[in-house]
Amino acid sequence: MRVIAGTMKGHQLKVPRTRRTRPMSQRVREALFMVLHTLGVRPRRVLDLYAGSGGIGIEALSRGAEWCDFVEQNPAACAVIRDNLASTRFTDRAAVHQTTVQSFLSRPLEPYDLVVMDPPYADPHILQTMQRVAESGAVAEGTILALGHWPRLELPEEIGPLRQIRRRCHGDSCFSIYEVVTPPGAADGEATEG
Repeated sequence: MRVIAGTMKGHQLKVPRTRRTRPMSQRVREALFMVLHTLGVRPRRVLDLYAGSGGIGIEALSRGAEWCDFVEQNPAACAVIRDNLASTRFTDRAAVHQTTVQSFLSRPLEPYDLVVMDPPYADPHILQTMQRVAESGAVAEGTILALGHWPRLELPEEIGPLRQIRRRCHGDSCFSIYEVVTPPGAADGEATEG
């Protein structure tokens, strides 16, 4: 697996040797970042959930992001992310958190410009995790959530303040992009019906 573009273009990344980790393919990563670019998304702060090898977050750093938090519970995968950060010289622009996504999201957090979720396709709690992201301090109005998923997963157009703005499939891999939108009246402190 290689970095596709930016300052580390072409750099080879390690991949964890575990069946539990399924890195997003280079083709799908390239399509994801092309769509983000088309949408005008130039993230400064990135959160890479279910980080695996760290390939998505490192791609964002290579393309100009200032900071990335990587969240991964598997110790072997965390070691690979640290190795990849060292080899790309991004160690001082990132932190690796060996914990569950749910535990990380329960912390006090500053908002990110881009949140990436690439969970195992068999994860039955994807929608609940998206809701947790939407309710966490990790997002604010304008935050983009990019979700990697399999084609048969039916996703709603809205989950709380998340509104789907794109969906693309490449073979047996898809990604959907959501934006955090403040409900009408919420910015004025008015009560909104839910």
